[in-house]
Amino acid sequence: MARTLDSTPAADGFRMPGEFERHAGTWMLWPQRPDNWRLGAKPAQKAFAAVAAAISQFEPVTVGVNSEQFANARRMLPPQVRVVELSSNDAWMRDCGPTFVINDQGEVRGVHWRFNAWGGLVNGLYFPWELDAAVAQKVLEIERLDRYRAPLVLEGGSIHVDGQGCCITTEECLLDEGRNPKLTKDAIEDYLKIYLNVEKVLWIPRGVAHDETRGHVDNLACFLRPGVIALTWTDDYSDPQYERSAEAYEFLSRATDACGRALQVYKIHQPNPIRIQPEEAEGVDIVEGTLPRQPGHRLPASYINFYFCNGGAIVPTFNDPHDEAALATLQRLLPERQIIGVPGREILLGGGNIHCITQQQPE
Repeated sequence: MARTLDSTPAADGFRMPGEFERHAGTWMLWPQRPDNWRLGAKPAQKAFAAVAAAISQFEPVTVGVNSEQFANARRMLPPQVRVVELSSNDAWMRDCGPTFVINDQGEVRGVHWRFNAWGGLVNGLYFPWELDAAVAQKVLEIERLDRYRAPLVLEGGSIHVDGQGCCITTEECLLDEGRNPKLTKDAIEDYLKIYLNVEKVLWIPRGVAHDETRGHVDNLACFLRPGVIALTWTDDYSDPQYERSAEAYEFLSRATDACGRALQVYKIHQPNPIRIQPEEAEGVDIVEGTLPRQPGHRLPASYINFYFCNGGAIVPTFNDPHDEAALATLQRLLPERQIIGVPGREILLGGGNIHCITQQQPE
């Protein structure tokens, strides 16, 4: 039975584990919005299917699908991928799905954050979003897991934890006016400590330039293991990302985690600037209330938006000269894992990448 609990994870001894810890499986959603994904989402569906197939080599994958797309998704996805009917407005499971928490006995529960499409009526990316706002509860019902209802607008892409009491996020995102305008930074930090069961929150100033989420940390930096962080980087002083990455590097290099360790920060050079091509923009329906896709707009491409799975890491590639070096660097930093590159451009055109479309359920 999936209950809604009145307590909090910290009070009950539950914590969010690091993504690099063991998973029971991965959750995804299926893209179909013609006002976000070009050509009726057909190219995006192929990209999502490739990601699901790659992850399913390592652990079980479940894809939630709107009813009208069930037969199509079932046909396109590998037979080992579970397909369930689960209505949503769009396909960002990282951001609207539950954050799973565990205790020392191996019990698993879920945190259901408030979701308002990255800014609600102030600066959100689409309307309505009520189906997305119910995704976390539906996932937890399917898994028969108890639920904590957090009083905070938060997307899963805005946080990373090391599983040992430390969380990284960005001020640009969590202090954004469209999310929790009535909460102070201290109040938001208190909620993070209570619902993730962490002792320390590291507030990186800003995320990746041109990111429509306005600063999700999962595009900028992530924990490779406790005490070790990968950071997106560019050597081009004229690139708007240079200042942001340098600022983050300086901040993280001076910081310590909840265990008092100094952080090791490794730079992963970003791909060359990627812009929406005219034919890509023309394939997207124009709908009032949805962020339009304009030709020439720069996309926030980053290799950091990858996903850990059991024994592997699934990394977006962009047919870019930097692809090979990024995969090789991650392989060197994660020798115990198989690093697999999967083309990420079609996912990027919708506003995110591989980490944004996945959500880990811990073992």
